[in-house]
Amino acid sequence: MIKLFKNLTKKDILIILSCIIIMFFQVWIELKLPDYMSSITRLIQTDGSSMNEILKQGIFMLSCAFGSMLSAILIGYLASTLSAGFSLKLREKVFKKVQQLSVAEMKKFQTSSLITRTTNDVTQIEMLIAMGLQAMIKAPIMAVWAITKIVNKSMELSSLVGAGVIILLITVFSIMSIVTSKFTKIQKLTDKVNNSTRENLIGIRVIRAFNAEKFQTNRFKEINDDLTDTNIIIQKTFAIMSPVMNLVMHFLTLGIYFIGANLIVNLNMLDKINLFSNMVVFTSYGMQVIMSFLMLTMIFMILPRARVSANRINEVLESDISIKDGTISKTNDNIKGTIEFKNVSFKYPDADEYLLEDISFTANTGETIAFIGSTGSGKSTLINLIPRFYDATDGEIIVDGINVKDYKLNTLHNIIGYIPQKAFMFTGTVSDNIKFGDNGKKEITKQDLEKVVEVAQASEFINNMDKGINSHIARGGTNVSGGQKQRLSIARAIARNPEIYIFDDTFSALDYKTDYNLRKELKKYTKNATVMIVAQRIGTIMNADKIIVLDKGKCVGIGTHEQLLKSCDVYKEIALSQFREEELENA
Repeated sequence: MIKLFKNLTKKDILIILSCIIIMFFQVWIELKLPDYMSSITRLIQTDGSSMNEILKQGIFMLSCAFGSMLSAILIGYLASTLSAGFSLKLREKVFKKVQQLSVAEMKKFQTSSLITRTTNDVTQIEMLIAMGLQAMIKAPIMAVWAITKIVNKSMELSSLVGAGVIILLITVFSIMSIVTSKFTKIQKLTDKVNNSTRENLIGIRVIRAFNAEKFQTNRFKEINDDLTDTNIIIQKTFAIMSPVMNLVMHFLTLGIYFIGANLIVNLNMLDKINLFSNMVVFTSYGMQVIMSFLMLTMIFMILPRARVSANRINEVLESDISIKDGTISKTNDNIKGTIEFKNVSFKYPDADEYLLEDISFTANTGETIAFIGSTGSGKSTLINLIPRFYDATDGEIIVDGINVKDYKLNTLHNIIGYIPQKAFMFTGTVSDNIKFGDNGKKEITKQDLEKVVEVAQASEFINNMDKGINSHIARGGTNVSGGQKQRLSIARAIARNPEIYIFDDTFSALDYKTDYNLRKELKKYTKNATVMIVAQRIGTIMNADKIIVLDKGKCVGIGTHEQLLKSCDVYKEIALSQFREEELENA
């Protein structure tokens, strides 16, 4: 919690100090009310008292009440401004941190958990600040100040108030010992509910196709019931506070008048007036002490959950970033578009065995390099090392004569056009999705859009949409087909006009005709760039300048299509699974 509050600015601290000063003033005038009430009681019972004197004390009471109301409004305004501003900065900081996390760090947190931490957990901190300034600071001030006001007036009545305070403290600490562990469970269960909901919404078509609605409903119900039951336990436990508070308040009032009645019997008239006045004061101050603990109880309900949320937020903010930004912000124009792998090996951080071992090859400007191999051979992982989604465990990857680890990430990513296996579309228009990203501050004109759409073989379906290039694309591209998303993803990459193109099994969603036409146009458009293609189809890569064959993470063959048919058994086996032998000979 303290680590999070280090994010408070000087302005925020000034607001907190202002609230504390106003609270001292508010508590002072609220604690003056019983004194004025005592004076009125004494005046009423004293012969010769004038109505003006009584009204004067009444006006003072009204002034104090009005001043307390204004103070409360001002504190509420400052507290809400502070809490909303702090939560805004905290959400932004968490979001930026998530943006910096590498794929390896992202695996530590589920997507649903990151959403919960950015929303629900930050809200818990916001509630703590908003209510804490008004209760956590004010309540102790009022309780201590009220107790000092009455401690010397009557030992019997002071002891009674002290007994009430002790009962409340025992109750509060007993409740906290029960519910504190439950708050951690609630946040984890909230993650699970979000994860289940997200999974159901994403996989709704599969769920319906397999008639799994009942199974998913029961699965969600189990998690939701667990969350509900835990919340009910917490609420029932906290529900004990209300009757305990009422009992203490009523018994305190009853006790004050019972003890006072016994003491007042044997006193003279003047002492009776003073004692009765003290009883009124004790009742008022006693209620203020109890109300202070009532406010603290509200904080005790929020504080444990906020502490859990703070720890969860700090887990994200304090996560080590394995992909460190380099220092080089310029590429080497003399050897533009070259890539060299030098004895590169890779294993995942939590794995024992290497996924890639001792991979070495060179790609020159203008060449098309293809990667093929069985499922799980490491093709996608290998090309993901170039934009540094992961860092190589051993060896070096050189782009334009510079190690990729030495580049600033923005610089490295701006020279790469990346098309992932699974195309993803963002909410917006077709144009927005194609022009997506910083693009190294290069402007993408209308003519550029028309050209890249044509190269990506997307002109036909875009022109058939209601508003053409300005047509709406839903989140995730749910209103376009898989092949259309893939072509838009390709258009997005080539619109950047990068030095290096990376196609990660991009053509798999395309029919053979579209695949052929796209590669034909792409060859013309990317003649001055280096193209790297991961593919399963031999037909997609057979014309590549260099084909790299992977098997169980090792390079078992490098060469052209014709060379590999003669020298690499793995490649020949893949080729014969897709073509007849005579077709390969005539290809």
